[in-house]
Amino acid sequence: MCGIAGEYGRLRPGESKRMLDRLEHRGPDDHGEVRLGRSWLGHRRLSIVDLQSGHQPLVTSDGELWLVGNGEIYNHEDVRSQIGPVDYATRSDNEAALHLLAADGPGALGELEGMFALLAAGSNGGFMAARDPVGIKPLYWARGEERVQFASEMAAFDAEIQPLVEVFPPGHYWMPEAGLKRFASAVPENGAGPVSGTSAELEREETRRVLIASVERQMMGDVPVGVFLSGGLDSTLVAAIAARRLAERGERLQTFAVGTEGSPDLLAARVAAEHLGTEHHERIYTAREALDAVPAVVRSIEHFDPSLVRSAVPNFLLAEMTSRHVKVVLTGEGADELFAGYEYLRDFSDPDLLHAEITRTVEGLHNLNLQRCDRVTMAHGLEARVPFLDREVIAFALRLPAASKLAGPGQPEKRLLREAFSGWLPEELLWRGKSQFGDGSGAASVLTTVMEDTVDEAEFERERHVLDPPLRTREELAYFRIFSEHLPGVRPEHTVGRFATA
Repeated sequence: MCGIAGEYGRLRPGESKRMLDRLEHRGPDDHGEVRLGRSWLGHRRLSIVDLQSGHQPLVTSDGELWLVGNGEIYNHEDVRSQIGPVDYATRSDNEAALHLLAADGPGALGELEGMFALLAAGSNGGFMAARDPVGIKPLYWARGEERVQFASEMAAFDAEIQPLVEVFPPGHYWMPEAGLKRFASAVPENGAGPVSGTSAELEREETRRVLIASVERQMMGDVPVGVFLSGGLDSTLVAAIAARRLAERGERLQTFAVGTEGSPDLLAARVAAEHLGTEHHERIYTAREALDAVPAVVRSIEHFDPSLVRSAVPNFLLAEMTSRHVKVVLTGEGADELFAGYEYLRDFSDPDLLHAEITRTVEGLHNLNLQRCDRVTMAHGLEARVPFLDREVIAFALRLPAASKLAGPGQPEKRLLREAFSGWLPEELLWRGKSQFGDGSGAASVLTTVMEDTVDEAEFERERHVLDPPLRTREELAYFRIFSEHLPGVRPEHTVGRFATA
């Protein structure tokens, strides 16, 4: 897990070093760069495999193609086998992507399973940028008349470049001569729509199988893997699978929870950790600590949506503590989108409409929840992985009939997930009702009123129309002021998403 930056076109002395320096928090263990004619690639590294085998930029044995990557390729062993005999220099999963590009070109990137942002440059003057189909790993670009720049975070760009910064679209690659091309979608083609006729038992078995397989794939690496444990269904299921897998190797899972004293998530996580036998760590924070963290959190997540900030504050504090114990954590991100965990989805009874809404939310995760997930962890040199957003899990979930995902009257959300893992958890955890993370951890009650009080009504009416659509609450304006001070030239309409409600 790393930070990357790159440039194609007219290179300016000193600019590349500034970009890489601003990404140091994403990769405190190592750094590297290379210039090839009109191209430059830079890399900051968080060591997940040993330092020698993971140093970047990576290069083919003939010196023709160079690559820097951020993320993890979970099927890299399969990709290596498919490519055939190649002289590999490292054990890095990203080297599989390098040789796939060298052998088959960027159109083959759809064969990669994982989360990644890649920049490649050739000795022949070629250049390529690409981002994983779901957009789990971040990538931004700024296109000018004489050059195109790329970076993992918006703050990496010089101030005069920030007005040009845009989100690099997930599932696409770009080359100077070919332009922007799609190589895969967040919703795979074989998950194009609902199917029916499967038995309830088969649905439960397949749900269990695909999630277990995803969690186990994402436990790869040479360092211990922990789990963010809120005590809610999604993270607890991930923890249960990971704990069983580690127990088979004679190891004990580490779990991490956060909340104000006595908050629901903190209490539920304790119960879950005790049941699973994990080595459990807690971060109990005060209202003062949460408020003091707000400026750093907004700057880190590069966002101002109130719901996102409220959930990011406890996550930021949690990541700070977790980074002292492990370098990789698994999270429950994505389950609510795929398995209809949100309250408003109860209103969707038409399978086609439900499929369309779930597809929309999955395709919008990259500049909302996934942006928060990446930034709060990488701010502390910690890698987060999201098993529910494995493309096999996405494809499977979107082929389930609506009736299997929607809760009936008096039933809790995500019934199928709960039934699929019956017996894995105590009933009070398996059927625990959902609460938003910012609410369950206590952040919402701490932040909203205080942040609103920093903006009076006259200021709100005067400033809210600086964006289109306008800012919705005084709390949102308070966060937006911090965002604007940190990224004064960035255009939010080109870089961030916003939830339907504040």
